[in-house]
Amino acid sequence: MNNSITIVQLIISMLLFYVMFFGIGFLLNMLLRMTWLMAVVYPIVVLLIIDDVGFFDYFTNPGESFSMLGTTLTSLTGTDIAVLVAGFAGAVTSGFVMKILRKMGYQMF
Repeated sequence: MNNSITIVQLIISMLLFYVMFFGIGFLLNMLLRMTWLMAVVYPIVVLLIIDDVGFFDYFTNPGESFSMLGTTLTSLTGTDIAVLVAGFAGAVTSGFVMKILRKMGYQMF
């Protein structure tokens, strides 16, 4: 089975991650009034997406869990990194948009 990804699939994946995390970040910024919350939480979300280890395993079995995390991080391909960076760009952009909207006088909630 061929696991290669076409350029069209890559662009669509990057766009989807950008829009998805922009939207999540924008909503969190509106509701919690914490401008950079999603940009700070995004690395944790990425670790939960890419890693097969459960969240509590990092506390109960840290040696093996962090070892597996290192292996997973080093095995990411350029395509995976591009998609994840696009998601981070969406999260950061939502913070900038929220700051601009507040500066223009829009009070969200």
